[in-house]
Amino acid sequence: MKRLPLAFVLAIVSVLAIDTYSQQIPAGTVLPVMSNTTVYAGKSKPGDKVSARLMQDVVLPSGDRIRRGAKLEGQIVQASPATGGVTVAVRFDRLISSGKQIPVTVSLRALASMQDVFEAQLPTGTFDDYGTSISDWTTVQVGGAAVYLGDETVRDGMQVVGKAPGHGIVTAKLVPASKLGCKAIPDESQSEQSLWVFSPWACGTYGLDDLKIAHHGITSPVGTIELTAPAPFRVQGGSGWLLRVVADEAPAQPPTGN
Repeated sequence: MKRLPLAFVLAIVSVLAIDTYSQQIPAGTVLPVMSNTTVYAGKSKPGDKVSARLMQDVVLPSGDRIRRGAKLEGQIVQASPATGGVTVAVRFDRLISSGKQIPVTVSLRALASMQDVFEAQLPTGTFDDYGTSISDWTTVQVGGAAVYLGDETVRDGMQVVGKAPGHGIVTAKLVPASKLGCKAIPDESQSEQSLWVFSPWACGTYGLDDLKIAHHGITSPVGTIELTAPAPFRVQGGSGWLLRVVADEAPAQPPTGN
């Protein structure tokens, strides 16, 4: 029996590994990332690469874990001229984790400036309120939820809405925010998600002046995230992106005869 070349066998194994793992990232899975690159309306152009890194472990329904530090990559797919209102469209399409490239399609729920991300990780109040260790801190998430590291809870007022087992580690169920543009999604996962510095109801932009999310990427064109502003804008590296895996857009069906 003729043996297959080793390189061919390794290639097949690699493809199977990617396909198997990608099936374990269901629609609804939240990926909280920090951008490595700057999106600069007026200078960014289609084809420019963008990347981000996962800021909290994500546990999948299968029990597999996407580790903090996994890299998300994509590119600019549209950029309008830097005159009048400007639009930049971004699309992330692959996650690199443990040496594997995993195809993904994601939408954007919330986007926070580098400053807002920084402040969400600091305790509230004055220096005297810092306590003797991080476990004494109370912080406020982007979007408003309070994190009490002392009892490891995330709260909306007095109501416990999530868990905070460590600094920068928050899990909670997403909460629809219809008035901000994040409506309830049919069949959305009801499990707790990894949210990092974001509140369960975070939606839209924070600390980015007039910048708006014109298209979240949930509807067609699925996975394309459009950012708009009345003037050229910059979303710096170090900004926080609360991304959510979405199902790929179904291909158009060819017409059928009568």
